[in-house]
Amino acid sequence: MDDFMLRALVAGLGVALVAGPLGVFVVWRRMAYFGDTLAHSALLGVALGFLLGINLNLAVVVVAVTIALLLLGLQNSPQLASDTLLGILAHSALSLGLVVMAFQEDVRVDLMGYLFGDILAVSAIDLLWVWGGGVTALLLLVMIWRPLLALTVHEELARVEGVAVTRVQLVFMLMIALVIAVSMKIVGVLLITSMMIIPAATARRFSRTPEQMAGVAAATGAIAVLLGLAGSWYWDTPAGPSVVVAAALLFSLSRLPIPRG
Repeated sequence: MDDFMLRALVAGLGVALVAGPLGVFVVWRRMAYFGDTLAHSALLGVALGFLLGINLNLAVVVVAVTIALLLLGLQNSPQLASDTLLGILAHSALSLGLVVMAFQEDVRVDLMGYLFGDILAVSAIDLLWVWGGGVTALLLLVMIWRPLLALTVHEELARVEGVAVTRVQLVFMLMIALVIAVSMKIVGVLLITSMMIIPAATARRFSRTPEQMAGVAAATGAIAVLLGLAGSWYWDTPAGPSVVVAAALLFSLSRLPIPRG
């Protein structure tokens, strides 16, 4: 196997193993549009990273967390519904990112690579970011698993039982921002959310406990990475979108009726 394909496989598996368990909560809490909003803001992070000359992954995390905090504050506004706020922030951040990039004429940016990913161009440094960020996000998820599960099931009851709801929500948003930052080069800002919600939605049918669903979601994401990269290798299709298509096929197969003996 060529080195670039091996790096792509290691990076893709790293993203799948963390995006699956995190996506379980995204699905349960119906936060897919929230994930899209943070993903769209990633392009603004890239643009500001180039403008300020700082690490792009760090810039994406900072921008995503800022957007998450802004949304958390605006959610208390009775004038606007949550989906309206998400739509405003998502498209404003994406458009602002494109405008900021347009002003940097001396910087050549592979826009398609950031929008749809370029997993075959993953470097050794990218692998460090993917696995370092992924392991950090997984450790955080393990630490807040029980309180996050409690407020997902019944937020008011969790608050009465002493769960620090706001702090847990902030940590959860930070994890999503971190996963988006490290996944950006794998599937792109427009497809990142799919790696969280499709494997989790696929796992839902085959799981009886939250822990099972997290494990099955991670395994489903890993299989999608293997199938997507294999399809890209044999049919010369774009690698990132091929992984998402493979995940969608697995979801479609999961919806088929199970024959009973």
